[in-house]
Amino acid sequence: MSRAGLLLINLGTPDSTDPADVRRYLREFLSDPRVLDIPGWRRFLLLELLILPFRPRTSAEAYAKIWTDRGSPLLFHSEDLAAKVAERLAGSAVVELAMRYGRPSIASALDRFRSAGVDRIVVFPLYPQYSSAATGSSIEAAYRQAAARWNTPYLEVVPPFYDHPAFLDACARVAGPVLAAGPADAVLFSFHGLPERQVRKSDESGAHCLASADCCDRIVQANRSCYRAQCFATARALAERLGVPESRRIVCFQSRLGRTPWIKPYTDELLTALPAKGVKRAVILSPAFVADCLETLEELGIRGAASFRAAGGEELRVAPAVNAGDVWADGVVRLAREASAWI
Repeated sequence: MSRAGLLLINLGTPDSTDPADVRRYLREFLSDPRVLDIPGWRRFLLLELLILPFRPRTSAEAYAKIWTDRGSPLLFHSEDLAAKVAERLAGSAVVELAMRYGRPSIASALDRFRSAGVDRIVVFPLYPQYSSAATGSSIEAAYRQAAARWNTPYLEVVPPFYDHPAFLDACARVAGPVLAAGPADAVLFSFHGLPERQVRKSDESGAHCLASADCCDRIVQANRSCYRAQCFATARALAERLGVPESRRIVCFQSRLGRTPWIKPYTDELLTALPAKGVKRAVILSPAFVADCLETLEELGIRGAASFRAAGGEELRVAPAVNAGDVWADGVVRLAREASAWI
């Protein structure tokens, strides 16, 4: 008797804050041609000569600032979410968690499904907005691992949910109290960045993305797979839910790597420039991340807040991710069921 399964996939995390574990994680992550989409020989030289000799120690120090008794926040928040979803789907689907990079791996999750008699799997990439580097890579890896088995499972995929009410409601639930805690001169919607070349590659028309200042004002045929356009759509819909007026909204992008142009504006530059423009109190929402992680807790909550204060800002409040909140767990079930009749 065939059973159904739900595979939740998040990006990944090192096993520990030891530089060797961080180096192992970064090597796997940055070796992916969807992440560093440059010729293989250049990617190899960049990794071996410029990134891996230096970045693991710096990243390990950053991870150490957010590591807990339960380990990586991204991992335990994802585990808690999987447990809540499993409770809600008890009797209708087996739930497994996997990381695109690191552990638990997609291959190990497929093995556990097979042992449980699961042949029909709904793959749920936990990235609200589509990017080839995260969503595309996770889907590709799931299909590749499934195809490597003699008895291949049957897969269906949950599409991006950047504008879905189930996700927006969960974001509003956690962000609302942070906004209500005090006045804010600006509300920043900070998303993970991407190289501009990757945004242009998503535009099959070759004439829309980043070709004008208003290219992300609405979703059209040309930008339907554009990460930046989907980020702006999330920000618009979430701001409307939260009652944030356009005059106080700022969409920005964080976590850039290297010297090539990334999508703008940059979060870190804004945090140092805004106080001089009269923004003394600000709130940051990060609706590209469904689980708090290095980018939300350390990059925004620690370094970002310090930079804002050093530039003359008085208060920077960072809203949590949806993590394993009940509204989000309910949303995951809703999204999975809408995407497949198997669950």
